Amino acid sequence: MTVQTSGGAGTASRVAMVCAFDIWPDGRADPIDAAWPSAAKQDGAAYRWLHFDVAGQGIAGWARHLLRALAAATLLQCVTRPRCDVLEGGLILNLRGVNLNAGANAEDMVSLRLWISAGLIVSARLRKVWAIDAIRQEAEAGTAPQTLEHFLTAVTHGLTKRLEKASLHLVEETDALEERAIDAGPALSGELAGLRQSVIKLRRFVRPQSEALADLAGGTVWPFEKQHVALLEDTKNRVLRTLEELDAMADRLSAIQDHVEVVQAAALGRNGYLLSVAAAIFLPLGFLTGLLGINVGGIPVTESPYAFALVALASVLIGVLLFLVFR
Repeated sequence: MTVQTSGGAGTASRVAMVCAFDIWPDGRADPIDAAWPSAAKQDGAAYRWLHFDVAGQGIAGWARHLLRALAAATLLQCVTRPRCDVLEGGLILNLRGVNLNAGANAEDMVSLRLWISAGLIVSARLRKVWAIDAIRQEAEAGTAPQTLEHFLTAVTHGLTKRLEKASLHLVEETDALEERAIDAGPALSGELAGLRQSVIKLRRFVRPQSEALADLAGGTVWPFEKQHVALLEDTKNRVLRTLEELDAMADRLSAIQDHVEVVQAAALGRNGYLLSVAAAIFLPLGFLTGLLGINVGGIPVTESPYAFALVALASVLIGVLLFLVFR
């Protein structure tokens, strides 16, 4: 969606929005596709939702012109971490969701930045966030979240639901890897490293996200009703449970890694021992053949037609004797 808005110098500039709606108390959503000079909602509307891509056309100038300086700077950041803070009369909420975009890895989590003030929600992203896209589809169908509080609970619930699904998939992979590690051992090293990396990437953002949701559910950063607090508390507990599963997976994968390393060390020890035995067996044989092969006079039995057979037989007997000793 491309929306025309007035620039800071009085000239018109075009802003590329992902979507923009005025949401009414009954869930009906009116798309905003005409020029609007401010982020104020229509009279009677419950709130206005503006969603944009950080890299979109004209977004930086629009945000700095219509939003508070700190809010604009926070929304336009390239790199974020989960947080929940009250700033300049509004709420800054940064969250992370699993990456469900085509060709991407789920653990490469996508960021969602939200600025919430009275009657206004501004959301920003760099890559598509499917939890937000689900709300966009609901708005187009006329069943959008009816209040700001409904919107926040829907977003957090959608992000958490997809996070739980990705975590469950990793749990299943860990279970399968744990069973195969008993027999396969070192052959699983590459798969094990990839799975550990996935868990590390998820844990990096899930832990601060659980803290942000705890602040949000605490009721001190935004005046939620009891029903919304209950939903946020449930979402927070689900994120904490996911975090505990990720911690447990990290410990299990570490134990599997230890097992693989023990198996590798045992294999190296066996191979080293076999090489040592082989070297110990052939060392005297090499000395014997080297001694008989020196080009000086006086080598015994050089004229005997049975000399080679005798030396070969002696070498075999010495080799068998040394093998039995080492065995």
